[in-house]
Amino acid sequence: MRLRSLQFGVFAGLVLLWHILTTPGIVQPFFFDRDNQAAFFFGEPIKIFRAIIDWFVTGEIFVHLGVTLLETLLGFVIGATAGLGIGLWLALSDTASAVMEPYIKGLNSMPRVVLAPIFAVWFGLGIWSKVALGVTLVFFVVFFNVYQGVREVSPVLLANARMLGASQRQLLRSIYLPSAMSWVFASLHNAVGLAFVGAVVGEYLGSARGVGYLILQAEGTFDINTVFAGIVVLTIFALILDAVVGVIERRLMTWQPKAGVTEKV
Repeated sequence: MRLRSLQFGVFAGLVLLWHILTTPGIVQPFFFDRDNQAAFFFGEPIKIFRAIIDWFVTGEIFVHLGVTLLETLLGFVIGATAGLGIGLWLALSDTASAVMEPYIKGLNSMPRVVLAPIFAVWFGLGIWSKVALGVTLVFFVVFFNVYQGVREVSPVLLANARMLGASQRQLLRSIYLPSAMSWVFASLHNAVGLAFVGAVVGEYLGSARGVGYLILQAEGTFDINTVFAGIVVLTIFALILDAVVGVIERRLMTWQPKAGVTEKV
């Protein structure tokens, strides 16, 4: 409770400071902000909160939020699954890894956001162009973590398991996958935000629905409060999805000792 109180106190302090600096009656005596330029450029927390409430009360946000969440979830699931499968394959096959290494590095070094217009041409302006962009962003984060996690398995542990008669399937289930899981979940927490980036960037380039579309429309009319309202909504749901990943991680990683916990002798 003390930790949560401190976290909420930091958040409340930042919002209060934001409110003070963007309120005309408070900042004018000090900054001579007679035209309320601070509020024009940085928005006002109260108006942002009102915009979010209005979205949910009128139901306007639900269609747009549903589209963005669907694009995000599909990009996240497909990209993470592909990254896990291909990462395991290349980590366990020296020949395939050597052949594919320059291609993987080349694709990873490419600024993948520039692929968004190409995906729009290939898949149209529907959800699949946004999903494809999200997949490219999520895939490499998961792939390299899985690859590294499998590669760092102790050779002594593998040799001992083989001496005891473990098959390749048993090695995969009992050694390789547990070794890679901690790396996988670390990458999944980062991949959540990237999946949202793929969806929103795709909506920026061409879409008639989605939270990114609402933000783009608000930017066109210089409505900074609505822009921040969209950012806040996306951030909240990104945190919710990250929390879901954390719950799954705790369920599957029960064998892993918690940080700071020492065994009594």
